[in-house]
Amino acid sequence: MTEPTERTVRISDTAARGLPAQRGWGSYRNSAEPSTDGELESASLVELAVLRLSREILGGKTDPGERLVEEQLTRRLGISRAPLREALRLLAQQGLVEHVPRRGVRVATLSERDMLELYAVRDVLERYAVEAALPVGSESDLVGLRAALDQMREATRSGDRLAVAEAHRGFHLELVALAGNRQLSAVYGSILLKLQLYMALNLHREAETATATDGVHRHERLFAAVADGDPQTVLAELAAHGGRSYLSR
Repeated sequence: MTEPTERTVRISDTAARGLPAQRGWGSYRNSAEPSTDGELESASLVELAVLRLSREILGGKTDPGERLVEEQLTRRLGISRAPLREALRLLAQQGLVEHVPRRGVRVATLSERDMLELYAVRDVLERYAVEAALPVGSESDLVGLRAALDQMREATRSGDRLAVAEAHRGFHLELVALAGNRQLSAVYGSILLKLQLYMALNLHREAETATATDGVHRHERLFAAVADGDPQTVLAELAAHGGRSYLSR
């Protein structure tokens, strides 16, 4: 692994929680946005710092292993070291950053083995959820999936890679949520959160080698399979989803 480079982290101006989402994942996306660019204005400085930093990390604008420099972040966010360090501690609990002795804090890194193990756990959880949930009871059960797919289409049209990655994650969270098991959704959400560190890189590489709508078409096929209610067809679509196709490249 190459030595992480040190650079100023540019925090995005809108917020998206770096936490596992339940049904209705899109409803909170703008719940804690600061009203202007620059310094944080809410009393909950720690929460807003977590939201903005997690958006930056999950959007792929900081690479795995990249150092996060406190002095740069306090200046950029307009907060003191105390709330920033608490925010970094919470991000470490989520698995998005890691503290390295005598080197400070950096964006979390995962070995290829870590990634393969996380994908294996994801596969088990998805299989359980699909077999427990399908066929769905009514068309209303598909509202969350449809909303995530619509978000994916819009993000793809606008070329917003972060929004595309969030929509991908949201779609799979909604799929697992069909099982109606909150504990399953929470565990699954934590797995996806770690995987999104690298999913963002995969989406960037995919954009260089495939048409922008390929990801949308994959999820449209998956949605159609869920609507048809055949668990084996859904599992086959998931197996062909290509989530691990860039791990060794």
